[in-house]
Amino acid sequence: MKKFKYTSVLTIAGSDSGGGAGIQADLKTFAALGCYGTSAITAITVQNTLGVTAIHSIPPEIVAGQITAVMDDIKPLAIKIGMIHSAELALAIATTLKNYPHIPVVLDPVMVATSGDQLIEHDTIGLLKKELFPLATLLTPNLDETALLTGKRVNNVTDMQNAAAELLKKGCKAVLIKGGHLQGDTLYNFYLDQNADQELFSSVAVQSRNTHGTGCTLSSAIAAFLARGNSLKNAIIQAQHYIHQAIEQGAQVVTGQGHGPVNHFFNPQIAIQYELE
Repeated sequence: MKKFKYTSVLTIAGSDSGGGAGIQADLKTFAALGCYGTSAITAITVQNTLGVTAIHSIPPEIVAGQITAVMDDIKPLAIKIGMIHSAELALAIATTLKNYPHIPVVLDPVMVATSGDQLIEHDTIGLLKKELFPLATLLTPNLDETALLTGKRVNNVTDMQNAAAELLKKGCKAVLIKGGHLQGDTLYNFYLDQNADQELFSSVAVQSRNTHGTGCTLSSAIAAFLARGNSLKNAIIQAQHYIHQAIEQGAQVVTGQGHGPVNHFFNPQIAIQYELE
């Protein structure tokens, strides 16, 4: 009798008690895109649609243990990294992931929440660039995170292009700078990789208050499409299409009093399986 395995993905990120971002958004995205989600929780946040009021970091050895337990048993085909609150966590994650060099890694350097709350200790940024950037297949910062990483404000597409080139020097294989915070009717994301392949993606802005977790959702969608066997560029294109629809389909839904989540399950896909050899 033939046996099959689900297409699995690992998220290494913080827990959002409000359910709109972090681990919760990642697992919803994986499921919506037909993948089996696994997780290593880096922090527990006290959070709702109005903001973040407290953060409790998980001990580094426990985070490393979660990653190893999942990687050695379930063997995910792609990894998404989100919130890393401390330098100790960044080092533990980097050290652990070096044991799995052939698995694509989407690094979303979660530093600032939609509410404006900073989610990372200042001394973590340097270690993040030194230890984790070289392991990243793709880096996906938003404009605020790009500014923190480069030390320069990002106000337009030209700034995005310059910042992407600077970030590539830190060792990641490719960068997708998310320009959702730029004002205007058109949204831009800029892609650049080590082969000098670049592309400016554009989409019509959706007027919605429900944008909590959009960055988490986009990066986890890219990881899911990579796990499904897509090239990096195709994974980005499909993930951007998915997040645009998720925002559009969730725009009129009221969840909480602040920035609500996108609609992850506007078109859920059947779990994707592949045959074991």
